[in-house]
Amino acid sequence: MRENENNKIVKYRKPLNVNIGMVIFAAIFVYIIVCVFGYFTEKHIVPYQVKEGSLSSNNIYQGVALRTEEVVTASQAGYINYYAREGERVGVGNLVYTLDESGKLAEYLNAENDTNALTKQDMTELKTEILGFVTNFDETQFQKTYDFKYDVRGTVLKLANANILENIDKINSSGISELVELCTAPDTGIVVYSVDGYEDLTLEQITADIFDTSEYEKKQLISNELIADGDPVYKLSKDEDWAIVIQTDEEKARELEELEFVKVKFLKNQNTSWGEVSTYANPDGDVFVKLKFTNSMVTFCTDRFIDIELITEEETGLKIPNSSIVEKEFFIIPKEYITYGGTNGNAGVMREAYDEDGTATSEFIETTIYHETETEYYLDDSRLRIGDYIIMPQSTQKQSVSKRGTLIGVYNINKGYADFKQINILYQNEEYAVVKSNTRYGLNTYDYIVLDASSVEENEIINE
Repeated sequence: MRENENNKIVKYRKPLNVNIGMVIFAAIFVYIIVCVFGYFTEKHIVPYQVKEGSLSSNNIYQGVALRTEEVVTASQAGYINYYAREGERVGVGNLVYTLDESGKLAEYLNAENDTNALTKQDMTELKTEILGFVTNFDETQFQKTYDFKYDVRGTVLKLANANILENIDKINSSGISELVELCTAPDTGIVVYSVDGYEDLTLEQITADIFDTSEYEKKQLISNELIADGDPVYKLSKDEDWAIVIQTDEEKARELEELEFVKVKFLKNQNTSWGEVSTYANPDGDVFVKLKFTNSMVTFCTDRFIDIELITEEETGLKIPNSSIVEKEFFIIPKEYITYGGTNGNAGVMREAYDEDGTATSEFIETTIYHETETEYYLDDSRLRIGDYIIMPQSTQKQSVSKRGTLIGVYNINKGYADFKQINILYQNEEYAVVKSNTRYGLNTYDYIVLDASSVEENEIINE
């Protein structure tokens, strides 16, 4: 406030102060809003790089394993401790387990286990078992979690006991060896510490109900447990020849039987093997296919139900998603009507035209060739119209443009716009197709195509 000459009080007007920081912040804020709005309103075209790949004409089944198995039972009651590792091959007379009537050996082993660490090899075995469970975990079959729990528990005890067995002299000096029975293998085979009642199962005994895994029960055999005389203690898988049986329909069974041998992928470890095919139909009309193998038995010796993939056909080429595939119409022109001209000597046709005075003449129309047969070309229809007349080069013969046909293809975006490329599909499943590579009018490896063909129009400029 200040006084003027007439002693009147006049309000002092403050000068305008501009905050540069606030101006910059406001500008940035507006810019962000514009960018966000533009992002959500503009068309987004996702590219896909074409690479070589393969698809398999396959079927996934859960099969039941048939092996030559012998269940070994206890000769007396006592506390059992295992020493042979599960999945290990033992010979006649090799120590597999001990039976302790007093239970003192179990106490001794527990005390020793507290001071014995697992070796690097032991840890590798445990990691392999854990990885196999994680890879094949199915929430709908939670019972397998308990099987895994017992598998790990049993494996740890067996590994620890096996380490202690290396110092068997300590056990002998402890004064308890007289109460311990050393039990050896009666035959040569792979040791498995579980039983499920299917050890004697044959192809002729299989029914559709067996494939209902919700009723399946497998009993894990654990160290340091008290067992009775005659209880199962382990089983031996004695033959490397084994089989997997799957249930199919009659048509599929005949198809596989004609092949005699079929390539099988084991989903547990992604390994493959060839199985010899035979079929069987039970009195109820259920059809089964038996796949016989001469290897890999030890890998799956603890599994009764095995997920497999039958690979009956395999095609290799350029792998593209089905969403990229589009169908487009073209004019079909006899090859003798194609000529070359224009600035770059490109392909085209001579179209009939008329001068202002009505005199008949011709003009060169450049057009792209998208496909060819022995006698015809498929031409772009963007510059020709139905009813146009084209003239055969070096002749007065002409014909009307009318014949049309469709091609299957994708939109190539290597040049920055949607350019249709014809494809030759070798094999297709629900998600992908394998197409022939290095064709004259088609795709090549590492080309970029539009992932979703419905999101663009032909010749549309691609900004991304």
